[in-house]
Amino acid sequence: MIRRFALTGFTAFVALIVLMPLVWMVSVSFMAPGEAAAFPPPLFPKEPTLENYRTLFGTYGIGRYLANSVLVSTLATILALLFVVPAGYAFAKLRFSGREAIFQALVAAMVVPGQIGMLPLFLELKAMGLVNSYAGALVPWLAGIFGIFLVRQFCLSIPTELLEAARIDGASEGLILRRIVLPALKPVLITLALFIFLGSWNDFMWPLIVLADQDLYTLPVALAALSREHVQDNELMMAGSVVTVVPVLVLFLALQRHYLSGLLAGSVKG
Repeated sequence: MIRRFALTGFTAFVALIVLMPLVWMVSVSFMAPGEAAAFPPPLFPKEPTLENYRTLFGTYGIGRYLANSVLVSTLATILALLFVVPAGYAFAKLRFSGREAIFQALVAAMVVPGQIGMLPLFLELKAMGLVNSYAGALVPWLAGIFGIFLVRQFCLSIPTELLEAARIDGASEGLILRRIVLPALKPVLITLALFIFLGSWNDFMWPLIVLADQDLYTLPVALAALSREHVQDNELMMAGSVVTVVPVLVLFLALQRHYLSGLLAGSVKG
């Protein structure tokens, strides 16, 4: 009993340490200008105010950048799944020339930092006229190697006999993918979709490079640009951070059950 209470107390203490910066960020966002600069820093606002949020949405139009991030992240997630799922299924269950060699080359490419390919990709998109457009911002997410690898590994757990029986009954590969493979991969697809959405939502470097028009900025880029003008305005910056963090935090908590089942699914496969 004592051991259980000690373990519970230690876990609660660690959770408090982890959550403390997030709690303080939210608290500061409701403080009056300059209040967070006091020493020692206050934990809670004396008189909570929404002025920082009114300034963000009314004066600086953060709502537009929020909509931009929602649009880019949603499209990135949908398009990535449309490309990644058939590719992962093909590498796992279809036979074609060079399959293993191509897959091994893709896996080897996973160790190459993404920053190395940014310049060649930017020059290629510039030649195609896709710079300063959402299409250019979406390209890196269309066929992520990690997503292909993840889908392939879970497709390997689907019995080949089941797919062969469907082929004998006259089902096309598209029908097999829709009716058999996708339902079996539901936890994995939700996990992968969450990874892609969070990655594209938090991405800063690539949108900063490819999007020159300020009206196209996503939230991280817009917040960085705003911080250059209001570097000392802690309360306003914290309000912007809350607007950036809370939507994805709510999404993660809503899909947490599916996310965890997707991560654990591979551990129970024979």
